[in-house]
Amino acid sequence: GYLTTVMREIPFSLIQFPMWEFLKKRAARLSGRDEPAAHISSLCGAFSGGFAAACTTPLDVAKTRIMLAKAGTPEATLGMLGTLKLVAKENGVKGLFAGVTPRVTWISIGGAVFFGVYELVKNTIMN
Repeated sequence: GYLTTVMREIPFSLIQFPMWEFLKKRAARLSGRDEPAAHISSLCGAFSGGFAAACTTPLDVAKTRIMLAKAGTPEATLGMLGTLKLVAKENGVKGLFAGVTPRVTWISIGGAVFFGVYELVKNTIMN
C-alpha cells in the first residue's frame, strides 16, 4: 500500500504544484500585481488540484484495488502496472477513471482551501 500511494502522490504533486505556481503568477501578472490575492491563489489551487486528480485517477484506482485486495488475488500480487493492465482489460478506459468526478470535486475543494489559506497566511506574514 505504501509504495502504490507514493507512486500516485509523486505524479500528482509534479502536476499540481508547478501548475498552481504558473496559474497564480499568470493571474497576478494579469491583475498588475506581484503576488495574487488569496482568493485568486485559492482558485488556482482548486483548478490545479482538480486537474492533477483527474490525470492521476488511474493510479488511484490501481492503488485502491491493491490496498483492498484479498491475499492471493491478482490485484494483491500484480503491482501497480499489472493492476492498471488488469483494470483496463476488465473495464476499459472507463474502469481506469472510475470515481473521477468525486475525486476531482473533493481534491478541488481541498486545493482551494489549502492554497487559499497558505497564500492568506503568507501575505499576512510578509506584510
